[in-house]
Amino acid sequence: MTPEQQRAALVASLTDAGSLPPGWAPAVAAVPRHVFLPDTIWADEDGGDTECSRTREPERWMRLAYSDLPIVTQWDDGVEDGGHRTPTSSASMPTMVAEMLSDLDAVPGHRVLEIGTGTGYNAALLAHRLGAEMVSTVEVDAQVTAQARTALRRTGYTPEVVCGDGSFGWGVRAPYDRIISTVSLRDVPPAWVAQTRPGGVIVSPVSPLLGGGAIVRLAVGDDGTASGPFTRSAAFMMLRQQRYQGTPVDGYLPGEWPGDSAQSWTSLDPEAIGGDWLAQFACALALPDVYYRRNEFGDGGWTWWLFDTAVTSWATVDSVPGESRFEVRQSGPRQLWDETEAAYTQWTAAGRPGYERYGLTVTPAGQAAWLDKPGNPLPGHPK
Repeated sequence: MTPEQQRAALVASLTDAGSLPPGWAPAVAAVPRHVFLPDTIWADEDGGDTECSRTREPERWMRLAYSDLPIVTQWDDGVEDGGHRTPTSSASMPTMVAEMLSDLDAVPGHRVLEIGTGTGYNAALLAHRLGAEMVSTVEVDAQVTAQARTALRRTGYTPEVVCGDGSFGWGVRAPYDRIISTVSLRDVPPAWVAQTRPGGVIVSPVSPLLGGGAIVRLAVGDDGTASGPFTRSAAFMMLRQQRYQGTPVDGYLPGEWPGDSAQSWTSLDPEAIGGDWLAQFACALALPDVYYRRNEFGDGGWTWWLFDTAVTSWATVDSVPGESRFEVRQSGPRQLWDETEAAYTQWTAAGRPGYERYGLTVTPAGQAAWLDKPGNPLPGHPK
């Protein structure tokens, strides 16, 4: 198929799936996604990110360009050391792009700020629908910024493209009617709320430390706060300024294992949390300052290590296949496994609520997660 036919097929697919919001079909039909992709890309077609070169596999490359798949375009912040470990820039899957545009609900006349330009494809869609003069986009990586500018020029779109720290927003053209982020957060930057006019909307992925992730849609109020529900699950790369580098284990456990830890037992296999994205997300919202590492041992077992960001407490739980109880070790003023198990129990007792029942409220003092309504904050979150 020609690129034009590929785009028409993409519009039809997104429309049939109910993902493409009203008014956006002409933009998707017009913007050539393949122009925004580098010559070498990586896509997960069969359980792993496999490389595809436009030079060596032109037909496969073009097919991937219009497939409903996320496409990795950069690894390890562009540092070429021969070992691709962490994807750090990508083109989001078209379904997610369309659904986030639906959450954004931007219409002609709205001024929009995008955080995380990436390939520039999303900025082109916004510029096509709203007019380039109404769109600003911020990208932290200079190389990615340059590539996006080139692609935008090639396709005739001229939104304002800024190379800078997106956590500060872009106050030059504020206030905005809409802010959309294509990078994930732990904490919504206060600048984004301040730069959105009352009645405006912020749409962003949120990825708590403990795991899971979802899109949040925040409405900005007259009082400078923002609040709203999560809308759907999502996995995005983290805003670079909010990446978390955990303290080495020795910072928690000086001396010989098991240190001063107390032994106990649990009937909850930690893999029941780790293997369920929604369960992980629910626990993570309740424990925003807890993170984990997971180490494999023989015969398919896993040791879960839980840590607090204040570096005061840690816990381990051994998941052993076929067992009905699991050894726990905990140390410090907080009993981190007990807290995690309590969060999981509360989630199941509430009927295993989905993403849409959770929400977030952002104030100048911080943010709080809630269940069903802002007046019902999760344990440990301020009212």
